[in-house]
Amino acid sequence: MLRARKMRTLLLLLLFIYEARSHAVSTPNFVLLMADDLGIGDPGCYGNKTLRTPNIDRLARGGVKLTQHLAASPLCTPSRAAFMTGRYPIRSGMASRSQVGVFVFSASSGGLPHSEITFAKLLKNQGYSTALIGKWHLGTSCHNRTDLCHHPLSHGFDYFHGLPVTNLRDCKPGEGSVFTRALRLLVFLPLQVIAITLLTLAVLRCLGLIQVPPCIFFCLFFLAALVLGGLLCFLHYFRPLNCFLMRNRDITQQPMSYDNLTQRLTADAAQFIQRNAKTPFLLVLAFLHMHTALFSSKDFAGKSKHGAYGDAAEEMDWSVGQILDVLDELKLANNTLVYFSSDQGAHVEEVTVKGEGHGGSNGIYKGGKANNWEGGIRVPGILRWPGVIQAGLEIDEPTSNMDIFPTVAKLAGSPLPEDRIIDGRDLMPLLQGRSHRSDHEFLFHYCNFYLNAVRWHPQNSFALAPNALEMFTRPSLPSLKGTSIWKAFFFTPKFFPEGANGCFATHVCFCHGQYVTYHDPPLLFDISQDPRERNPLTPTSQPRFREILETMQEAAARHAETLRDVPNQLSLGNLIWKPWLQMCCSSSGLFCQCDWEKQVGRGSH
Repeated sequence: MLRARKMRTLLLLLLFIYEARSHAVSTPNFVLLMADDLGIGDPGCYGNKTLRTPNIDRLARGGVKLTQHLAASPLCTPSRAAFMTGRYPIRSGMASRSQVGVFVFSASSGGLPHSEITFAKLLKNQGYSTALIGKWHLGTSCHNRTDLCHHPLSHGFDYFHGLPVTNLRDCKPGEGSVFTRALRLLVFLPLQVIAITLLTLAVLRCLGLIQVPPCIFFCLFFLAALVLGGLLCFLHYFRPLNCFLMRNRDITQQPMSYDNLTQRLTADAAQFIQRNAKTPFLLVLAFLHMHTALFSSKDFAGKSKHGAYGDAAEEMDWSVGQILDVLDELKLANNTLVYFSSDQGAHVEEVTVKGEGHGGSNGIYKGGKANNWEGGIRVPGILRWPGVIQAGLEIDEPTSNMDIFPTVAKLAGSPLPEDRIIDGRDLMPLLQGRSHRSDHEFLFHYCNFYLNAVRWHPQNSFALAPNALEMFTRPSLPSLKGTSIWKAFFFTPKFFPEGANGCFATHVCFCHGQYVTYHDPPLLFDISQDPRERNPLTPTSQPRFREILETMQEAAARHAETLRDVPNQLSLGNLIWKPWLQMCCSSSGLFCQCDWEKQVGRGSH
């Protein structure tokens, strides 16, 4: 009798342990680390021999390294929208039809629509504590400065500490401006016209050729004063009005200070993990590195072999290490899926007036940020979950940052929304070796609003090598699986100057009009054989050239049929600065200066 009771107790204990482990595995924690403008050629685990990234490399050794991980867009705002929602940004209206493809003012009315469902919303509904620390860049308010309709707290995050817009050169005194071209067009050109008009009228009046009323001169001088005044106001107020830190709904530092900024945000991320060590949590740590203005603390400044960029990259790597250490100390590593990536490729056109390169490395790949050459969209992709994902694996299958949405949702036990198309695919079968093929047969690469290129990884057709004699088989027909990865460009950006690897005249490449070259037939590459995209295929070098393009164009047409008209969040009306949306920590007009970071930081959140 006693023995039976002991056996029953033991069985109940074993059952309890099994259920506890099953529950732990089914509800892992998530730490999603997102760099900004970090190139795939920057981390050591992707081949860099001189930039020190030991913690990112440690993460790769302990997990899976994706070598063909792709951003859904080569620009910050649309890429982050896709990452958060698992959907192409054009579906949510987060794809611009104009040259400006991101939000640059905190008082813009556009942003990620409230109707969109982020992975944070799904996990919050599953009982997760959720936090976003760092960069948001998906809008703030809609109708007034307090509605915060696009704010992280309106998209499923319980806690936010960071920069609602983005880190710009204009945010750091002495680092120049990203608006140089616009200022030249809107300020200096009008001033030149006014000056020439004034001089011409003055000369003609002195010569007695025409009679010019004094009011004309007054109006021209007044117009010049208005233009100059507008310039001075912009230069004086842009930084405090757009470069500030928030905690939840409150501004805590305006303008933002770069002093130990990485350390402050990292400490807050570590504290969030510590506060939620006994409950499931989602932490998105969205680094301000490596977007310019570059910054680093005194412990890292001047220590790397790559100037200011290298210093900032090595400081970011330190931050990654701090987060990994906290997970180890709290014995949470085995129950936490960690993801590291970048929102797009390195910004190759980032060169200072002194000629110092402030952009990173995209390795062997062509192009960079703002274009869909591989350098603009192929980004680091590392996932670690000890005991669940085998360490040290390398996967060379097309994957997307949109895949994080369904992967995280399924692991957290949340069903996917059924009222919308989710373009991402669950990564776990690929990561665990249950599948050796990506679920993405086709991926569509957008340059802002415009479909730029199509990638095709045939699921059921053999490789079509140049001059192949084999019969081409459409993907719908059963046959041998292929290794080729076709990429067709409908248009490509015009690099300048000639022979350059970017659009240096405009600082970023644009997506339509005189800035691109259209291709008919589309420009075709086999990425598996030509990852540098140097040798476009022709009907001579690839006998099935037209059939391949036809298949890809049909896929693009089917994809286009799934798109619906939605409000353009990046229209001019949604991008411009609106005074009634401007947030300010002071009630004294546009003074907007405060620093409550230290005081607030001592509290518990």
